[in-house]
Amino acid sequence: MSNTIGNNLLHQSLLYPTVLEHQGRINSPTCIGGNTFFQAQATSLTQKSSISTEFLGNRLKVRRHKLKMGKCCSSSRSTRAVLAADLSSGLTEKFNLYQNVELQVDVELPPSGSTSVVNIQVTSGIDSLLLHWGAIKSHTKKWILPHHRPVGTMVYMDQALRSPFEKSGSNAVLRIEIDDPSIQALEFLVFDEAQNKWYKYNGGNFRVKLPKRESRFPNVSIPEELVQVQAYLRWERNGKQNYSPEKEKEEFEAARRELLEEISRGASIQDLRTKLTGKKDTSESKEQLVSGSKSSIPEDLVQIQSFIRWERAGKPNYSPEQQLKEFEEARKELQVELDKGASLDEIRKRITKGGTQAKVSKQPEKKNYSTGERIQRKKRDIMSLLSKFDSVPVEEKISSEPPVLSAIKQFAMEKEDHIDGPIVNKKIYKLADKELLVLVAKSSGKTKVYLATDLPEPVVLHWALSKIPGEWTAPPSTMLPLDSVSLDKAAETKLAIISTDNQPDKVQSLEITIEDDSFVGMPFVLLSGEKWLKNGGSDFYVELNTGSVKKKDAGDGKGTSKSLLDKIADLESEAQKSFMHRFNIAADLMEQATNAGELGLAAIVVWMRYMATRQLIWNKNYNVKPREISQAQDRLTDLLQNVYKSSPQYREILRMIMSTVGRGGEGDVGQRIRDEILVIQRNNECKGGMMEEWHQKLHNNTSPDDVVICQALIDYIKNDFDISVYWKTLNDNGINKERLLSYDRAIHSEPNFRREQRDGLLRDLGHYMRTLKAVHSGADLESAIANCMGYRAEGQGFMVGVNINPVSGLPSGFPELLQFVLTHIEDKQVESLLEGLLEAREELRPSLSRPSDRLKDLIFLDIALDSAVRTAVERGYEELNNASPEKIMYFISLVVENLALSVDNNEDLIYCLKGWNQALSMKKSGDGNWALFAKSVLDRTRLSLTSKSESYNQLLQPSAEYLGAQLGVDQSAVSIFTEEIIRAGSAASLSSLLNRLDPVLRQTANLGSWQVISPIEAIGYVVVVDQLLSVQNNSYSKPTILVAKSVRGEEEIPDGVVAVLTPDMPDVLSHVSVRARNSKVCFATCFDPNILASIQANEGKLLCLKPTSADVVYSEMTDDELLSSTNSKDVSSTPSLTLVKKKFAGKYAISSEEFTNDMVGAKSRNIANLKGKLPSWVNIPTSVALPFGVFETVLSDDLNKDVASKLDILKRDLDEGNVSALGEIRNTVLELSAPPQLIKELKEKMQKSGMPWPGDEGAQRWEQAWIAIKKVWASKWNERAYFSTRKVKLDHDYLCMAVLVQEIINADYAFVIHTTNPSSEDSSEIYAEVVKGLGETLVGAYPGRALSFICKKSDLNSPQVLGYPSKPIGLFIKQSIIFRSDSNGEDLEGYAGAGLYDSVPMDEEDKVVLDYSSDALINDSKFRHEILSSIARAGSAIEELYGSAQDIEGVVKDGKIYVVQTRPQM
Repeated sequence: MSNTIGNNLLHQSLLYPTVLEHQGRINSPTCIGGNTFFQAQATSLTQKSSISTEFLGNRLKVRRHKLKMGKCCSSSRSTRAVLAADLSSGLTEKFNLYQNVELQVDVELPPSGSTSVVNIQVTSGIDSLLLHWGAIKSHTKKWILPHHRPVGTMVYMDQALRSPFEKSGSNAVLRIEIDDPSIQALEFLVFDEAQNKWYKYNGGNFRVKLPKRESRFPNVSIPEELVQVQAYLRWERNGKQNYSPEKEKEEFEAARRELLEEISRGASIQDLRTKLTGKKDTSESKEQLVSGSKSSIPEDLVQIQSFIRWERAGKPNYSPEQQLKEFEEARKELQVELDKGASLDEIRKRITKGGTQAKVSKQPEKKNYSTGERIQRKKRDIMSLLSKFDSVPVEEKISSEPPVLSAIKQFAMEKEDHIDGPIVNKKIYKLADKELLVLVAKSSGKTKVYLATDLPEPVVLHWALSKIPGEWTAPPSTMLPLDSVSLDKAAETKLAIISTDNQPDKVQSLEITIEDDSFVGMPFVLLSGEKWLKNGGSDFYVELNTGSVKKKDAGDGKGTSKSLLDKIADLESEAQKSFMHRFNIAADLMEQATNAGELGLAAIVVWMRYMATRQLIWNKNYNVKPREISQAQDRLTDLLQNVYKSSPQYREILRMIMSTVGRGGEGDVGQRIRDEILVIQRNNECKGGMMEEWHQKLHNNTSPDDVVICQALIDYIKNDFDISVYWKTLNDNGINKERLLSYDRAIHSEPNFRREQRDGLLRDLGHYMRTLKAVHSGADLESAIANCMGYRAEGQGFMVGVNINPVSGLPSGFPELLQFVLTHIEDKQVESLLEGLLEAREELRPSLSRPSDRLKDLIFLDIALDSAVRTAVERGYEELNNASPEKIMYFISLVVENLALSVDNNEDLIYCLKGWNQALSMKKSGDGNWALFAKSVLDRTRLSLTSKSESYNQLLQPSAEYLGAQLGVDQSAVSIFTEEIIRAGSAASLSSLLNRLDPVLRQTANLGSWQVISPIEAIGYVVVVDQLLSVQNNSYSKPTILVAKSVRGEEEIPDGVVAVLTPDMPDVLSHVSVRARNSKVCFATCFDPNILASIQANEGKLLCLKPTSADVVYSEMTDDELLSSTNSKDVSSTPSLTLVKKKFAGKYAISSEEFTNDMVGAKSRNIANLKGKLPSWVNIPTSVALPFGVFETVLSDDLNKDVASKLDILKRDLDEGNVSALGEIRNTVLELSAPPQLIKELKEKMQKSGMPWPGDEGAQRWEQAWIAIKKVWASKWNERAYFSTRKVKLDHDYLCMAVLVQEIINADYAFVIHTTNPSSEDSSEIYAEVVKGLGETLVGAYPGRALSFICKKSDLNSPQVLGYPSKPIGLFIKQSIIFRSDSNGEDLEGYAGAGLYDSVPMDEEDKVVLDYSSDALINDSKFRHEILSSIARAGSAIEELYGSAQDIEGVVKDGKIYVVQTRPQM
């Protein structure tokens, strides 16, 4: 799109001029493109001059509203708190607001006496307090709004100010400075916005009297041109806002006071002039000043003469220094005329009436930034971006009772069951409280139309047939049902009453058979009694050949707001009449959607997006005015804005809805769509052809397609009237000839303009584009900026004018920042543009969290800026082709920042951003590990994107599928619904950047394309699956190489699988990795998507894999080679394993000294064996155990007879193949009661061992411990363990479970050691992995990689980091007890039983999103070296003790090493 439109919009919004006409139009508003020195002074010229006193921009239209509670102007003044301030000293007063909350007010007067300061403090930590306030001048009760305001202050309905308190410790404080000596008092109330609660003083306002101040200003006259420049500088500081006349006067006087204050402090006029212009006066300028002061030329004439000079010069933008110079030159010109004998009256008459006719016609050219220019980004605390909410999904309860169907719906259902052909159309229309069914089906080569209604009066169908959509043609007599009457262009047929046994309401129905396929539709109306019934004022119209719409089964609606989606489906026939209907219906449903939470709002997202992507009908047989569409949009977006304010946890999904809906606007904006096209036609003499067809379409029903059509016309004209360009723009945006013909007012013709119409059409269509976008394109950047910055479009004749005021309270310098963005929006080199876009979003962000009646305009602007980032990044791919890694990483950091600004619960993204900044810093400082660290951040960022994608899919896809089935949406659009939403955001751009950087980092860090976890040669047939988890219980008859897109880390390897290849990143020491090595299965991660894709392309073929420690070589083989290969194995063979059933030894609890092979498993025995045999710096936690047989003894206790009987039944079901019984068995185990003797013995053993007894903290704590013990026993029947034992033919009844009881160490880090490197099988080096928090994130199904390192046993003080951590989650727990599984089936030779069963802490772990940027293990090389060396030394000592390779688990707390278990490495 041409940037010309953006330039015009920008100037109209940032520097909007008002018209200056010197033709006797007294008091007309004026301004010159930002050069305010040409404006009249507020005091002297309002009556003398035609130049008004407006400082800059449009007059504000103030709406008057009655004040609600808390609007202090209407509060009773009979009772108010009055604080009188003494001039010489400050004064403090305290008031009690409620309970223990106090309000303290301090008034102080600085020594200069120029400014009063009011400090207000509330002794409360409430974050949502606002001061609702105004100022009082003499002889008036009305509040005035001081121009000097605290940061964050918002104007409330133009009648009061609202300033947020700031947190100061446990208090809320606010400081107000008053520099206007005419203000005598402040009045205020305190408002708790979150609670909607007002705090008053005895029902009235608090009132603070300010000290009376004697004027300290000397009796000096400040030259008006200096006041003008000072006012200009103030205007710039305040963000170049558009001021009302009253506000302009305040600004001029405030500027004057500021200069007088400097004079009072000793500055001279000359000093002020030097300061404001940046230069000292030359002798020549001094002479001019003297000359000017001696002459009596009124300042208003100098102003006008300056304006005339500015027009003659081409209306340039002047700096303050140039403005002063222009003033003096104008004064000199007038002085020359006086010297020649002209009088002041003659001069005034000449320059204000006939001498010059000055009109502002074009905007001054905007500042031309050089392509190398960059904005200076502010330094901010990244954590200020944090947006974190507890997600509480509301799942709608689906009633098991079938819904009660109406008579018509029951009729439709029965009729559909008896139709033998496809149903091509089905509609149920609402007729007040009655219904009309129209059902079209194909049967035996004929078209059948079924109509039915429950109207009580006799009904006559007045109908016709159409060969052209919408036309009325009399049906052939051969097609008329019995008793029909043939008319001129129609027929009339009575509906017959049918009897139904199960419906109390009578139904009238009719069946029409149409044998001629040339008819495409059937228009009709109904005559009920003596009343004609239409479809909302239009004829009913039924399409006869729309293709089969037999609905796909919508399912049960699980995971959706089903009742809301059903209502949407019922209302769709009404919604498709027009955008007005659709938006009004959506607005009506917003309350129900909000009450349903995320799922309700997801329903609205899905519906609106199906609309936006043209999956639903936009307009059908209904004429609507553009004004009505924009009003409906305005109503809907107002409601969305309100939910955005009140429910911040839904802001991300609300942004999704708003991105599919135009901004709308009050009537004037929408009406201009209708009016302005007529002006374009009239101005450019193009009233026929395509323009007239488009005009009719616009009048009938405007839509977002009109934005595309307008752009296509502009592109066509710009490209020398090349019609192919017109069609290309249309087609690129989804509009083809068929779509143009499908409108109710079809567009048949192509544009055909004359060359002399070119300039006028480009000008007018450019302006028209703004109007179209203002209604339809809320997320369009140019339109969004214009709506926030303000613009005005003048009316012409009948055409209404539009005046959009700027949003108040925007940050200083924000307009210039947006101007920078629009200037560079089409740059090919996008880095500086991205910085500008991100800076604009960062500056805008605080305003999105503050109350504002224009909040939706700010949201649309933020959505547009977000979208512009994605577009810029995609355009910048070429720029990155040969870019350095630093540049790619910097681009990634910008896109991560953009994504963090767009989503809720962004903590993980923020830590990713900190990681990228740290990686850049490491690269710049020459750190040799920068690429290794950056790879870990890249992996984590990918995981974050995957997590966000999964959350979108979980939230949106069920609703998309359910509603899509209800509305007959094309299945291809349904299946990729969530995927397309993700692709439309910056997440897709970020993923592309990560893919670009990944191979660079791998090459730099010498990581290769593979990480080989289990280096076993394998031959097998390739099978591709999505998840290893989904096939873990399968059994493959042939040797199989599984290529699994997802591997979580705790799955089983299926029978018959010889290799698992994945792009996922399970830890080398995770359960699945250990089981792969124990089972002699090749297991490897492939980082290169191209290599993995080439392996996937061999699906079904036989491959040979030959892994090394860092690579996998593969080649294709034949079946004959498989048979002769020694690598092939009998996939049906399984190891021969037996279990020895353990017996109860008579003790419910034992200490570690009693651990024997008959009492506990290897886990407990090994940890007991370590005591006293390791160096003193290796700590071993205290342990006790519930030995083998305790579970069976508890089950046989009389307390648990019913539980035992229930378990016997369930286990028989399981033996018969009902695996669903596993979950019921686990739940039944949790019903066990603890025998008193068990409690007694366990308490004694724990206390004697120095462990805390949970029961000492209360009965509830013991109950928690007992539940944890039962969960360990119940894990014998988890699916993974059960199928694993069945595969190796272990007798599941012989599996016994002891429970190891240990005190949990609240770990800083957890580690797992393999004393022989499992990837290379090198026994000379130790391999270990470390995670923050508890070790479950390392061995369980937690995504991301741990920190990994190796250490040569010959040099245990030289650990080498192989990879930095990428796990986003850490588990932390308070001091507690853990109950660990210790079965007799975990350490059998040749069987990977470790990790199959559960260890359960008494208390739940806290999941913490990890910030590695503050982790000493990452940032402190000395600390890292000490910890990793200590871990390696502990591993070496334990291996030496046992004499064999060991698999060791432990933790680090306060730098100390604790070993919690060890077992032989397998």
